[in-house]
Amino acid sequence: MNFVDRFFEISARQSTVGTEIRGGVVTFIAMAYIIVLNPIILSGSTDVTGGRLDFAQVSATTALAAGVMTILFGFIARLPFAFAAGLGINSFLATTVVGSLTWAEAMGLVIINGLIIVLLAVTGLRRLVFDAVPMQLKLAITAGIGLFILFIGLVDAGFISSTGVPSPPVGLGGEGAGSIDSVPTLVFVGTLLLTGILVVRKVRGGILIGLAIGTVAAVVIEAVWHLGSAQDNPGGWSLSVPALSGSPFALPDLSLVGAFSLDSFGRIGIVAAVMLIFTLVFANFFDAMGTMTGLSREAGLSDAKGTFPRLRSALIVEGAGAVVGGATSSSSNTVFIESGAGIEEGARTGLANLVTGALFLAAMFVSPLASIVPTEVAAAALVVVGALMASQLRHIELTEFSIALPVVLTVTVMPFSYSIANGIGVGFIAWVVMRTAAGKVREVSPLLWVVAAGFALYFARTPLESVLGV
Repeated sequence: MNFVDRFFEISARQSTVGTEIRGGVVTFIAMAYIIVLNPIILSGSTDVTGGRLDFAQVSATTALAAGVMTILFGFIARLPFAFAAGLGINSFLATTVVGSLTWAEAMGLVIINGLIIVLLAVTGLRRLVFDAVPMQLKLAITAGIGLFILFIGLVDAGFISSTGVPSPPVGLGGEGAGSIDSVPTLVFVGTLLLTGILVVRKVRGGILIGLAIGTVAAVVIEAVWHLGSAQDNPGGWSLSVPALSGSPFALPDLSLVGAFSLDSFGRIGIVAAVMLIFTLVFANFFDAMGTMTGLSREAGLSDAKGTFPRLRSALIVEGAGAVVGGATSSSSNTVFIESGAGIEEGARTGLANLVTGALFLAAMFVSPLASIVPTEVAAAALVVVGALMASQLRHIELTEFSIALPVVLTVTVMPFSYSIANGIGVGFIAWVVMRTAAGKVREVSPLLWVVAAGFALYFARTPLESVLGV
């Protein structure tokens, strides 16, 4: 145990083995939905040849890649940041990329994207970009991610949903009806209030206790009322039904491991393939940077400049997550913002990652059991964590409008556009323009100008593709 303590710096970070284990469990519970959601997204679209990915196979490789990358990151970076398939990129693959490529070719692009990010990290360029970001924007990124997490939780729970009309675009309750009209959403509200009370009272393991009680309540409710899935019953559970049918064990089908191809250039041409890779790299690069910035500050592991321990190793391993994700057809794996749930529970070291990763690997064999926690219950933890992260705004002085505008745009664009990268990009562009207009151009790093210009191209990629005939 002394070796484990020294290796992971558990005592040095004022944690304990028990706390790390508990934090790792909470992170897994908050992230477990990805085992169900990722295959729903990826298997729901046909590629250019009409081919589809198999749901069970994607679920198995999703758990495999998440487990391997989470454990690897825990050992190398020794930080409590868990990995899984990134929601932004998997949606981009399903809705855009496979319209002109096969699934194997799309995953080949994900691998190329990961290799580029690893190269940027190895050469130090990724670290230079990280250091060029001013502290105000790093704090804004943390707060923005917090609101993003909070918004994800509210949407996943059915507490907020689309109205289906231009104004207002979202509303309270299912289909923006204006009221809470489903039992699962009420379970979310109850779990949220209970978890909030436990956190306010500083109960150790408060988030985990809240999740456990909420899950038990959901299982009892389902056993009594048989609500089923929302696909079959409008008042049912959104993703996973809190009930077990049949055996909780199943052998994983890993047929998708290695099922990738690098022939995309031959199918769609070099220009089109490069544009797709550019989009993947930008989204992957800045999503991960923003997430790690926010999580490290939430864990109290970052210094005054926002830098955290073993930053270079963390950036390299994060890039490798895209390679592993592409090689397993589970989409690019990256640091998950839901890791904040475990951090709030007390996780401070890579030991928590070993616990989370081991649970993901176990989930390959007990996927029916892993899906018993309904999304509505896990969403309560996300809202609590998001509120805690958003409180970082108190450290930013907003009296100067040249600072206030970029900060507010960063914080709001993330949840409103459902993208961390979008929020960072808008914030960067606004920062260099506003600070220059305020006569503070010398305070703006030249590298930040380059990144801002890159984001301008990123945001204009659709018309550029039209002009280039892609």
